[in-house]
Amino acid sequence: MSSVPSPPTPAQPAEPAKPAEPDSPWAPLAARVFRALWIAQLVSNTGTWMQTVGAQWFLVGESAAVVTLVQTASSLPIVLLALPSGVLADRFDRRAVLLTAQFAMLAVSCVLTALAFADALTPLTLLALTFLLGCGTALMGPAWQAVQPELVGRERLGQAAALGAVNMNLARAVGPAVGGAVVAAAGPGWVFAFNAASYLGIAAVLTAWRRPAPATLRAGGNEGLLTALYAARRYVWHSPGVRRVLLRTMLFVPGGAALWALLPLTASRSLGLGAGGYGVLLGVVGAGAVAGAFVLPRIGRALGANGTLVAGTLAFAAVLAVLAFVRVPWPAAVALLPAGLAWIAGLSTLNTAVQMRLPGWVRARGLAVYLLVFQGGQALAAPVWGAVADRFGLTAALLAGAVLMLVSAVTVRRWPLHDAQDIDPSPSSHWPAPPLVFEPGLSDGPVLVSVAYRVAPGKSAEFTDRMAYVARSRRRTGALTWGLYQDGNDPSRFVENYLVPSWSEHLAQHHARLTASDRRHEERARALLAPGTVPEVTHAFDSAAGPVVPDGAPGITPGAPSPG
Repeated sequence: MSSVPSPPTPAQPAEPAKPAEPDSPWAPLAARVFRALWIAQLVSNTGTWMQTVGAQWFLVGESAAVVTLVQTASSLPIVLLALPSGVLADRFDRRAVLLTAQFAMLAVSCVLTALAFADALTPLTLLALTFLLGCGTALMGPAWQAVQPELVGRERLGQAAALGAVNMNLARAVGPAVGGAVVAAAGPGWVFAFNAASYLGIAAVLTAWRRPAPATLRAGGNEGLLTALYAARRYVWHSPGVRRVLLRTMLFVPGGAALWALLPLTASRSLGLGAGGYGVLLGVVGAGAVAGAFVLPRIGRALGANGTLVAGTLAFAAVLAVLAFVRVPWPAAVALLPAGLAWIAGLSTLNTAVQMRLPGWVRARGLAVYLLVFQGGQALAAPVWGAVADRFGLTAALLAGAVLMLVSAVTVRRWPLHDAQDIDPSPSSHWPAPPLVFEPGLSDGPVLVSVAYRVAPGKSAEFTDRMAYVARSRRRTGALTWGLYQDGNDPSRFVENYLVPSWSEHLAQHHARLTASDRRHEERARALLAPGTVPEVTHAFDSAAGPVVPDGAPGITPGAPSPG
């Protein structure tokens, strides 16, 4: 498996887990499929890190910009394909998507291995094949993360995210050191071969997994690719908590990318190390991360999400500053130990924050946006750091990365992560079927939903404030426009109007898109209605599309106790 941000997790378990201590960092491993995938992922991630060492060391004689293009070639496909991959993962069987990605990456790795053994591999070919492997990562990334809630429960989200980080960093602790030794002894072909074989483990587990059918209806109706992409953009735009996670990711990743892009050059040029020494340095980062994963839950409880993010960012900045000036290997290795903990502190915090906020119907697409920002930041930053190193030197580039990390830490106070404790993205089908005298076509044009409320005396201002949260819910789940209007002749009467693109989209709101948090916001607003009154709902259809009901047919009866 190619290297993707380690899977976080959680919402409703599809598989009962064995009893485990609720605060144990190993609790999610009680779930059988999660445990098998975690082990297979460890082998695959080890192969990925071995290949990374082989690819970077194959190019280490080139310019700094060329060496950093390995990271760009791995990450750029996420920028190009993450959103379409998220649509595929939300519309089709995620297990099938994952299997397709595994076999595609296996085929590309076999070609890379064959060229290496035939001594026919060139820098351009290596980068091109690395890019194709990145395309496989882009295809599987959203599905890989979105499938995690089926394996462990929401209450174990933190532990699952930490275990994902432990997995990645165990592989980082072992893979680079082994890969460097193999490259030094036998050449890069053997590390490419191991990586190819490592895809078979995940493929075997996925093939054996009998994934249960989803409990809810597909939430997109018959939406096409562009419509599905627009739905993801709409959901993220009207979710302040998700937007804030993306902002913090954009501020965290570019400075952190300096370490991963420039470490091979630091090892060879500043420290005078070979492939084996570079592998040991990466292994030290991984070992620090694995050790840190055991204290990360306690750090999180003590500092909170924002405090953990600040502490990790400051520690990472300090590591970059030390590497800028150190010219002896062992102090550099000591400095890299906290880098692993700092990286997973930031990564796990951001991963957990975005997973906590995404409901199942748009989870893969929402995660695709997160992966786009995360991997895109690395893809764009890596060649910049290479260019800075070529123009101003490694010391200046590493110090610039440290400054960016300091800026990221300082801005947490201004733009903190929002509290997610009260967010519940579990599905809630609390809207009854719309009471219509005819059934319109699923794509006959837009639907105008009107809901009339009678508010208790003296509660109008508070009602308006609470309806602002309802507005976000409507827009996230399908509304193109939304408005709340107060009757000029009767100030206690309010009318909510929102336009949905089609009847299919509105039915998706009814059956699959609403969450427990949406229901809570509606209930808070309705608690301010005049006693004995209920909302009156009507649905109106686009007359420009032609009459859908013959003249003289009975009209739609208002007064239904439904919000939509």
